[in-house]
Amino acid sequence: MDERKPMSHVRAGLLIAAAVIIISLIPIIAGAGEAKPGSGLLTYAAILGGLIINIFAYGKAKKSEVSFGELFSFGFKATAVYTIIFIGFLVLFSLLMPEFKSTAITATRLQMEAGPNMNQQQIDQNMAALEKYFWVFAIGGTTMLFVIVGAVGSLIGAAITKKNPPIHFDQSPT
Repeated sequence: MDERKPMSHVRAGLLIAAAVIIISLIPIIAGAGEAKPGSGLLTYAAILGGLIINIFAYGKAKKSEVSFGELFSFGFKATAVYTIIFIGFLVLFSLLMPEFKSTAITATRLQMEAGPNMNQQQIDQNMAALEKYFWVFAIGGTTMLFVIVGAVGSLIGAAITKKNPPIHFDQSPT
């Protein structure tokens, strides 16, 4: 009989981070001018899919002797790992490719100008704030979105994975 050792949350997080980084780099390498690491629905789909698959595999390796909380915890710990890895990638990428920041800011300006809700003065004020607090928005926004998507993926993965938690009886005398 094949005895499988469950995958650790660190390894699951590293696999998801690798997938997200590759998905983020493809449009940049292909030359899309408005590409931003971490953007796009494909990134979030990869996170959700990766979490669900890894949580399911974790439950299967534990022979379904897991609780909902244990499965959710595994997924959320993996979320912390891939979020930290991706933020490190984002910072490193921005330092190695300084034009990334200006490209991201230009893309944001173009999106604001295309929208009918802002006048030029509002756009200029928002752009000044974006340039001043770029790292706060980049790191904070990435963290917030990745954690929200990770929580949803962990909930879904824990909900659909078969669970048969062992029942522990209290053996103490009364």
